[in-house]
Amino acid sequence: MLKPLGDRVVLKVKEEEATTASGIVLPGSAKEKPQEGEVVAVGSGEVVDGKKIELEVKVGDKVVFSKYSGTEIKVDAEEYLIVRQSDILAIVE
Repeated sequence: MLKPLGDRVVLKVKEEEATTASGIVLPGSAKEKPQEGEVVAVGSGEVVDGKKIELEVKVGDKVVFSKYSGTEIKVDAEEYLIVRQSDILAIVE
């Protein structure tokens, strides 16, 4: 598994539906990049002005993140996204 550093967070991106409500199948290029995911690992936090600041998100949180943020990575055939905590816009409750 991945262990992110500092203020980085590893997300499992939510898969979007490949068909419209009317049943039309969308090719991969026509789908919008998903913006929701689940936190699977968090870094140890960041140091600001000599003080360590813990991350606000935790493993298991469902989150919404900036559309074109992060780095995509594949581990054991699973795709993940590594983002900075500042790229996470909200926790979905």
